[in-house]
Amino acid sequence: MTPLLEVDQLKVEFSTKDGIVHAVDGVSLHIEQGKTLGLVGESGSGKSVTGLTVMGLTRGRGADIVGEARFDGRDLVSMGSDELRTLRGNDVAMIFQDPLSSLHPYYKIGRQLAEAYRTHHPKASRAEARDRSAEMLDLVGISDARARLDAYPHEFSGGMRQRTMIAMALINEPRLLIADEPTTALDVTVQAQILELISRLQDELGMAVIMITHDLGVVAELADDVAVMYAGRIVEYGPTETIFAAPQHPYTWGLLGSIPRLTTPRDEPLLPIPGRPPSLINRPSGCHFHPRCPYVQPSHREIDPMLEPIPGEPGKVACLLTVEERRALWARLRDGATPDEARAAVLGQVAPA
Repeated sequence: MTPLLEVDQLKVEFSTKDGIVHAVDGVSLHIEQGKTLGLVGESGSGKSVTGLTVMGLTRGRGADIVGEARFDGRDLVSMGSDELRTLRGNDVAMIFQDPLSSLHPYYKIGRQLAEAYRTHHPKASRAEARDRSAEMLDLVGISDARARLDAYPHEFSGGMRQRTMIAMALINEPRLLIADEPTTALDVTVQAQILELISRLQDELGMAVIMITHDLGVVAELADDVAVMYAGRIVEYGPTETIFAAPQHPYTWGLLGSIPRLTTPRDEPLLPIPGRPPSLINRPSGCHFHPRCPYVQPSHREIDPMLEPIPGEPGKVACLLTVEERRALWARLRDGATPDEARAAVLGQVAPA
C-alpha cells in the first residue's frame, strides 16, 4: 500500500544567538491511510517540531528546512504557502499540545469552530457553519452542544477544551491527523475518554493518525507502528508489538523500564533514565545517547550509528551494540535484572567505561 505520508531525511535547524539548534536531524517515517504511528520520546527530542514541520508551521527567517514530507505524492516542504494553506486544516489537521493557549480567549467557541469550517467551505453560510460546529461538539461528547457554542474557552474544563480542539481539527474530516500530546495535563479518566474518542473517530473517518507522546501506555493502546526519537533523530522504528516485545535500543529499554506498574512493590523506587536529554546545540559526539547509556563502550563516543534494519526483525535501530548483545541484555532486563547486572552478565563489565 502506498503511504499517505512519507517523510524522507527531514532536517530542521533554527538559528539562535547561542548557535544552531538541530531540532530534527534526518528523520524518515511513513504512515498509511487508516493507520496510527506513535512518535515517542522525552521532551526536546524533536517530536513536536516534526509534526509542526509537516503542517508547515516552522517556516520562518531563522529556520532551515531540508528533506521531503510527501502527502499523497505532494511535497509539503517545498509547497507554496497558498497551496499549503488550502491543504492545512482540510486534508491535514493537528491537535495542539495546550488547548487553552491554542483557543483564542476573546472569541466564543462557536465562532472559532465556524471559522475553521468556512475557511475551507467559503460558500457555506453562517447558519451552516454553526450547524456543523454544533454537530462536531456533539460528536466529541460535549453535552448541550448548540448552547455551548456561545461559551468562551475559559468557561470549559480542560477535558472540554481538549475535546473542542479535536472537534476543530476534525471539522473538515482530514485524511491525516497529527495529535501532539492530546492527553497532557488531563486526569487519567479524561485521558482514557480522549483516547477512546480519537480511536472511534479514526475508525469512522478512516483517517491516519500520528500520535506524538512521551507516554508508552498511550502508544501501546493506539499505535500500529512506533518511532522512538532521541536528540532529533529516530533511534528505533518498528511495529508496536515488536517494540514492546523485543526492543533493540537502550533508550527504548529505559523508557519501558520507567513505566510504573501495579505489580511493582510500593517501596521499590522507579528506574528513571540517568542524566538529562542533551543540548541540541552542542550535541554529544558519536552516539548521542552515549552519556546516558549504561552499556556504552569507548568506540560509542566516536562512531555515530545509523538507523539500520534489524536482522530477522521487522524494524530498524541505531545502536552500535551487536544484535546478540542487545538481545541478551534485553532478556536480562526483562527478567528483572538492573542495567548494571545486565551489563556485567552480558558485556563482562561491572560499571560503564
